[in-house]
Amino acid sequence: MRRHFTFNRLAGLTLSLMFSASALASEESQLVDSINAYRSQIQLCAGQASQELPPLTSDTRLVLPASSFGDLQEALGRAAYPLANVQAINLSGPRDAQAAMKAVQESFCKVVLDPQFVDIGVSHSQQDWRIVLARPLLASRLGDAQAEGQRVLELINSARTQPRQCGTQAFAPTGPLTWNATLGSAAETHTRDMANNNYFDHKDRNGGTPGDRAELAGYIAQQIGENIAAGQDTPRKVVDGWLASPGHCANIMNPAFRELGAAYAVDPKSDAGIYWTALFGSQ
Repeated sequence: MRRHFTFNRLAGLTLSLMFSASALASEESQLVDSINAYRSQIQLCAGQASQELPPLTSDTRLVLPASSFGDLQEALGRAAYPLANVQAINLSGPRDAQAAMKAVQESFCKVVLDPQFVDIGVSHSQQDWRIVLARPLLASRLGDAQAEGQRVLELINSARTQPRQCGTQAFAPTGPLTWNATLGSAAETHTRDMANNNYFDHKDRNGGTPGDRAELAGYIAQQIGENIAAGQDTPRKVVDGWLASPGHCANIMNPAFRELGAAYAVDPKSDAGIYWTALFGSQ
């Protein structure tokens, strides 16, 4: 069972400056890509195993000067970013994106593996780097948990109609999943528990697994899979994030799954604010 649970002399000078800017942008995008690849796999950080996390979205509003260390909230307010939570990583010394990523892994793994963050901005000036990770305020007006869960189902079924590469795995188009209310109930219970108790894990506080929760809800499964997400405030953002993450994508495209239940839950006191669970099954 598998769970988962980016001329003349003046013209020559202009071209040189453009090339230099492009090289900088490339280094910054390389670092974002490296961070997202790191998040997409289970990592050992501070003695604990992380979850497979969807990629962070690059947001230009989070690209702040690498040499300026002013008030983050004030800077993001000027950039019109509706801030809920933010953290910055400042590095001095790395010569390129590869060295910067090594420093991030060694000293800031807990920050980049925090599931509450959904957006990222990276700036780079010589050997100074600034990585800003943030989560915006919830902007969407969502319906009830089951209604939005069924919207997740629609988006997943749309994804399943197309061939897809999930990391190293190639998947052919496959048939649609059907809604299962029992799986929906189990998904809602786990999502609410994560939100109310401020954690993000496929195992619940009692050590229960997705299969355990499905069975307790009355779903006797041949196969169970689970995707979870935090911080994204629409089904579209959630599913797009899962599709960009190899393990989550593989669950979505797995032809062995026949049914799905999904739900979200909100708790403003929690770190991520909003949590999602999709429970895949076949009987």
